[in-house]
Amino acid sequence: MSNVRTLVPEQAATDADTASTTTDAAAVPSAGEITQWASEATSQLIDLGVAYAPRLGLALLVLVIGWIVIGILRRGINRVLSMRSIDPTVGNFLGSVAAIALKVMLLLSVAGMVGVEVTSFIAILSAATLAIGMALKGTLSNFAGGVSVMIFRPYKVGDFIEGGGHSGSVKAIQIFNTVLTTGDNRTIIIPNNAIATGSLVNFSTQSTRRVQIGVGIGYEDDIDKARDIVMNLLLADGRIHTDPAPMAVVGALGESSVDLVIRFWVDAGDFWPTTFDYNERIKKAFDAAGVNIPYPQQVVRHVGGPAGDAA
Repeated sequence: MSNVRTLVPEQAATDADTASTTTDAAAVPSAGEITQWASEATSQLIDLGVAYAPRLGLALLVLVIGWIVIGILRRGINRVLSMRSIDPTVGNFLGSVAAIALKVMLLLSVAGMVGVEVTSFIAILSAATLAIGMALKGTLSNFAGGVSVMIFRPYKVGDFIEGGGHSGSVKAIQIFNTVLTTGDNRTIIIPNNAIATGSLVNFSTQSTRRVQIGVGIGYEDDIDKARDIVMNLLLADGRIHTDPAPMAVVGALGESSVDLVIRFWVDAGDFWPTTFDYNERIKKAFDAAGVNIPYPQQVVRHVGGPAGDAA
């Protein structure tokens, strides 16, 4: 019995080694199995190639032709913007943005032609674009305003404009801002969105401007005499246009004066010089001719005496 107890463990070890060897042999594929797998894989690849070759060929053809057409369109956009005197930097940027957008659309179309599912990709791209747009809302609105200004050109460098709550001469038109210089040499930077979406007054678009000056004379003064004085001054000045003709009329009967309205046309560059000049000239001419320019007065009449005070 003791010999039996010694032999049983040795036999168990031998059986375990035999089972392990058998398992390893079964895990290694034979040459025939490898050949069969290669044959099946090759057959599947051939079937896929036959099935997708027309799609791949057509997709490749569309990709090449589309790429060429996008290049032609970009050059056309740059040429059109150049003809409209758009800043070259802005023109190149807009051309690049348009080309990138068209290329993305082309790649998505080609991917769909070969059977790639692009719906999820489009959804992710749309969500990312929305997030970026919301994060850069103010900046993008100023950029859009700058593009609008440079394309439609409501003003140019050197024009005197009023917009965004400020007025001044345009020093520079940038992609996000417009830089103004005021008469007292201050620099004002206005976001383009404020100008593009608000009201704008351009004082430099017309070659001539009308000057209007208001002046009052006393009720006891001669209106015709005052009118003749003003008209003689205007007609003797070569800066004043004769067509339309200058005029001096009664604009209103004020509380303490007869209000004259004086209008005349000058070149745009003479607007402020003539305005300041004739405010002074008219005052001096009226003084020399004895025409009174009244100013508001308040008359206080004291009613009553000792009896009134006693009351």
